[in-house]
Amino acid sequence: MNILFPVAAALVILGLAVRLYGGFIARQVGEDDSRPTPAHTKTDGRDFVPTRIHVLFAHHFSAIAGAGPIVGPTLGILYGFGPAWLWVVLGTVFFGAVHDYTALFASIREGGLSMGEIAGKSLGRSGRFLFLSFTIIMIVLVTSAFLSMTAMSLTSMWPVDKLSLEPGQTLLHTVVRDGQTMGVIGGIASTSVIIITLCAPFLGWLIYRKGIKTLVGYLLASAICVVSLVVGFLLPVTLSPPIWMVLMSVYVLFAAGVPVWIILQPRDFINVQILYGGMLLLVTATLVGGFSGLSINFPTFSLTSGMEKLGMIWPMLFITIACGAISGFHALVASGTTCKQVSSESAARKIGFGGMALEGALAVLVLVTVASSLPYADYLKIVWADTGSNPVLAFALAAGGLLHNSLGIPIALGAICGILLIEGFVITTLDAAVRLNRYLFEEFWVLIFPKVPKIMTKFWFNSGLSVVIMFLMAYFNAFKLIWPLFGSTNQLLAALALIAVSVWLTLRGRRSWFTLIPAFFMVVTTIASLSILLVDTYIPTGNIALITADILLIVLSLGVIGLSVKKIRSSRKTARV
Repeated sequence: MNILFPVAAALVILGLAVRLYGGFIARQVGEDDSRPTPAHTKTDGRDFVPTRIHVLFAHHFSAIAGAGPIVGPTLGILYGFGPAWLWVVLGTVFFGAVHDYTALFASIREGGLSMGEIAGKSLGRSGRFLFLSFTIIMIVLVTSAFLSMTAMSLTSMWPVDKLSLEPGQTLLHTVVRDGQTMGVIGGIASTSVIIITLCAPFLGWLIYRKGIKTLVGYLLASAICVVSLVVGFLLPVTLSPPIWMVLMSVYVLFAAGVPVWIILQPRDFINVQILYGGMLLLVTATLVGGFSGLSINFPTFSLTSGMEKLGMIWPMLFITIACGAISGFHALVASGTTCKQVSSESAARKIGFGGMALEGALAVLVLVTVASSLPYADYLKIVWADTGSNPVLAFALAAGGLLHNSLGIPIALGAICGILLIEGFVITTLDAAVRLNRYLFEEFWVLIFPKVPKIMTKFWFNSGLSVVIMFLMAYFNAFKLIWPLFGSTNQLLAALALIAVSVWLTLRGRRSWFTLIPAFFMVVTTIASLSILLVDTYIPTGNIALITADILLIVLSLGVIGLSVKKIRSSRKTARV
């Protein structure tokens, strides 16, 4: 099958969904631009900041995208290109985009409250306690998975001969491992990440204190990206994975406490230029390659391989490809930072529904890139070897192959583009996630203590607690162990957020079938996956941390579901009376 067909079909479906289904959902929830948003009514210059839609879209998209829509599809394509494509496209339209938009909308209408606080208003104190507890555990899994991925991507290497480079080449820094010359792909991305982070406060000052025009901001952000890459080639930074874990932990501890306009927003704004540029390169390469006859070389269906490595296609495909179809983490971003910066309710639809549609498009590009430009044998060796898993490297090499085959770009340079496409956004997700966990811990202490101890009100205490737990979980657990539990938890959180929004809509006399149907499917799917992981993987290996997390997540989610069903039934009985 020519690569143009799945890409064109996906873009048409997603484009129509934004216009038609997004508009339908907006009418159902009662979108009204005459109502002021919390960004205007609660402006404080720190968290509540009215933000231009293009800047906020960049922040929101880069925060929700991260590495999820790249890593998830790269793992999930093990079941075959067909099932992965169908889940990404249909999941984005009927699950993920609805989830993101309705969570953002409810948070805006509730004055910028988080999903935990909305659950508390809808389900009572017990519901809020269960939802917050579940979400805190989920965020720890998100950050630990992404911290592990950061260290992995920044230290990725591949034999120079497979990158079509001579052993004496000077493009990449090299090391000799087991007698083979390896090109260090991640070192260039490391330098780029450092430079972008250091430049972010300056750009934030120009945008929010000097009021430069959006176009000028885009040009400056793009220039910073280009300079960071040039310096990266000249001075690549190579450190060991544990050192990167420590450095990233220290960085996010600092970033989680400063005002959003200093690091979070401008860093995302710069990073998103790389993502936009990378997506544009992939689209261009897909078009050129498609017209040149490039085709999908992965199996359309590969259920046997999927069963051997991951388990049955249901439920495991639906939790392996999380971001890119539906992701509970998006609700936390929407109700944690984005809702405090949206300038109008119609902007919320463009950011929430539109942002998820763009992420779905990215996931489709990833599927096509991997399935057309990475030898299947190399894919199995890199991603599913018994000695470890590096989906980041697999995608980077596939991107290098696609850009080389279509546009003539050297494979090594294309692979670096692939690493950069992932790396900046992994760290961006860490920024946002640790900040969100800080908010959640602050809410949690207020809920359980009559008078919160003063130390627990400090941002550094709550950020520090989030960072320490994240680091320990990542350091002592391999990525292959964390990702399935993260995926299950992420999808279950999406289901719980949809349930909370459904209750919120029902209490206001509005229809909620469009949130309840995807919520029901994801609840059944994720409870099944958590049970399978517990019995087949965690208990046999005796991993106490993951066993405990798995059991707690099942219990907490069942509690939220039970309270929600009871609340919906009682509200409907009251309405009939």
